[in-house]
Amino acid sequence: MFSVRIQEVPLPTTERDIDGLVAWFIESLCLVRKRGEATADLGRAGPVHRLLRDFLFVQPTSSWDAQMLADELALTPASLNHHLSRLVESGLVGYTNEGKGWRRYYLRGGSLSNAIEFFTVQCQTIVRQRLSLIAEHWTREPVRMALEVPESDTPPLALGVVEVRPLPNEGNTSEISQWMGDFGLLGERPGKEANPDSISVQLFEMLLARGAPLSLDEAAELVDGPKARLGRILERFRTSGAVERVPRIDRLSVALWAAMMAQHQRRGEDWMLKKGGFQRLLNTKQQSQFLGLLKKGKLKVEDVEEGMKGIEPSEQMLLLNLLGGRLPMGHRMAGERPEDVARKVTERLDRVLRRMRRVAELVEEIDA
Repeated sequence: MFSVRIQEVPLPTTERDIDGLVAWFIESLCLVRKRGEATADLGRAGPVHRLLRDFLFVQPTSSWDAQMLADELALTPASLNHHLSRLVESGLVGYTNEGKGWRRYYLRGGSLSNAIEFFTVQCQTIVRQRLSLIAEHWTREPVRMALEVPESDTPPLALGVVEVRPLPNEGNTSEISQWMGDFGLLGERPGKEANPDSISVQLFEMLLARGAPLSLDEAAELVDGPKARLGRILERFRTSGAVERVPRIDRLSVALWAAMMAQHQRRGEDWMLKKGGFQRLLNTKQQSQFLGLLKKGKLKVEDVEEGMKGIEPSEQMLLLNLLGGRLPMGHRMAGERPEDVARKVTERLDRVLRRMRRVAELVEEIDA
């Protein structure tokens, strides 16, 4: 079964260091689970690193039996089988049972570039097929805010790619929880999060049905769980490319009201007029209206919303910034339609796959 976890990693800083290029592949495909502090050799003496560097990458047209590899790498058969199984599941390595004795393992396609081409086609096909599930569960209305601001700190992609398979006969798993686990939305070791009623599944189903972005405060009210945990789950969703975090422009009036109240009490009317942006962005009538209500302590969110009519959302955000206020952030699906989400995920995946092809070419240039 094809199963791999892909992580977006910057291209290597050197093009002639075979160890650096091999390490890049290991990190990009999450072939080694990192534990503890970094070692002095940067993992270059590890079994997977040596297996790729000394055998599969340098002799792509050869094959090796498991017994010989175990002896060369000083590994037990069980440990070697674990590493080889992950490489086989990733689609880079194949094996044959021809003849008698141990399995013989080889790099698919007879070269690293060919192996990456096989890998690319399988990844793209599986991701395209499996993203269709989003459309089946999609009930979100295409709600647009007054000002759509794209997220500015997109996290590196971390995506699981696992081919379709039947649900297990035993175990408390649903179609969507299995899908989320395969895509990496439940973490490396899902455990109880794979249950159909887990917090992760509840949050994702909420995003599939919700038009406006979901803030952390709202999530805490709707789902029974600590804010810190909910925040980690929502941020993990972002790494798949299917979910984005954007400013809550629909809460702009509330944020402006809070900032006006706080700065008026702290710094006074003169500061708000000169440094707070009132004279710069508001007309005389608006200034008098807001300051009058602030003096009486009667300014309400509705007053801010009514008084800011006619002012562009971008100008309102500038005023909020000058007042030292902050606009809350919210999570939502990364598109108004299921097709938009699928396109964004595949575009980010294709960028990683292009990097893999480039690094494969560099490895072959060194070995040539």
